[in-house]
Amino acid sequence: MTFSPKRHLPSWLPQLNSQVWILIFGRFLSQIGSGFTLFYAPIFFVNKIGLSATLVGLALGSGSISGIIGRILSGSMSDSRYWGRKPTLLLSAAFSAIASLVLAVTGNFFTLVVGNLLMGFGVGLYWPATEAVVADLTQGNSRNEAYALTRLGDNFGLGMGIVLGGLLIGTTGAYRSLFVIDAISFVVFFGVVYVAISETLKPGKHHRQPLQNWAAALRDRTLLVYVVVNIIFTTYMSQLDSTMPLYFSNFVSLGKSHRGFSATMISGLFTGHLVLAILFQLPILKALRRFSHPEALTVSAVLWAVGFVLIWVTGVAHTSQLVWAALAMGVLAVAIVAYTPSASSLVADMAPESLRGIYISINSLCWAAGYAIGPPLGGWALDRPLYVHGFWLVLAISVIPTIAILQYLNRRLHFESHCGAKER
Repeated sequence: MTFSPKRHLPSWLPQLNSQVWILIFGRFLSQIGSGFTLFYAPIFFVNKIGLSATLVGLALGSGSISGIIGRILSGSMSDSRYWGRKPTLLLSAAFSAIASLVLAVTGNFFTLVVGNLLMGFGVGLYWPATEAVVADLTQGNSRNEAYALTRLGDNFGLGMGIVLGGLLIGTTGAYRSLFVIDAISFVVFFGVVYVAISETLKPGKHHRQPLQNWAAALRDRTLLVYVVVNIIFTTYMSQLDSTMPLYFSNFVSLGKSHRGFSATMISGLFTGHLVLAILFQLPILKALRRFSHPEALTVSAVLWAVGFVLIWVTGVAHTSQLVWAALAMGVLAVAIVAYTPSASSLVADMAPESLRGIYISINSLCWAAGYAIGPPLGGWALDRPLYVHGFWLVLAISVIPTIAILQYLNRRLHFESHCGAKER
């Protein structure tokens, strides 16, 4: 069963294809389940199961290994006339639901790795396909709006999941039930895609083999420059999911007790972070319209540096730690909403239509690489108290070369737009 897109939408909403709105709703439902587990999983496996932060970081990072495979397959499958976007999304939801059930019964490092490998594969299949659907149904400024609104749906769902997850943990301590709810959310997402999303791939007359498609994309030097900088950004992003909750829980001393933030306080911080991301998503999008995509990403990079410095202040301060943490999370929320739509739109704009799935897959592979690097790196720092606070300053300093790469990328794009041909 498919859904025929219509444009009879309220005038106050952006006039996007109706299937984009349905996809946003499906992602909202799925992210509610992810919010239940994303920020509490590291705390559960370290403080309740008894695994070290390094092992948990390695297990979380292992998901990025299978995620790489999933993203490569998703790019090829999404561009294939034999598969397409929709079947790839359905397969992603199925793998993710199974992974959540495995994590629900996890009691040791081995099953934690298995669960994360399955989840990584499902997530890997998901991102290129869903981003390709949005790109297929939009163009120009509406593409930026669509990517911003899909992130808005993600953030709204995550926010609700974090709040509900924090309440559930605070009242029952039933961490494992969070993974069961996550599995249910993926089943619901499967149903939404199956019923309401139609195939958006428009096969061309000439079809190249998948390896030829990948080779053509990897000859794009501008794309490769972008890959370097995007891996850095996604390494930053991974710290919020894996390192920061444990840092707040175990390394921020509150008063004479020297205890860190409680699960309820961490829930409040991340909820506030996502609320700000929701509120600022469209205003930041409008404010950055006059900038090129690399310039918008430069603004984001500066905000990441400020946020990391504020996280460091939170850890070394003797008073007002919660205030400093809230300021940091607020700055990082703005950094994220400046980053995500610009990054997605940049890749979609660069991609030839026949290679759109491959280009978006390469963009998604940056996330796999960042999440493979970030959690083990953060776990290593958390297991070494001498370095744990300085870790955030190192991240802040790393923004300097990131900005330099972005300036180079901006010059390349400016040159190509004037010459009308890409240097391959």
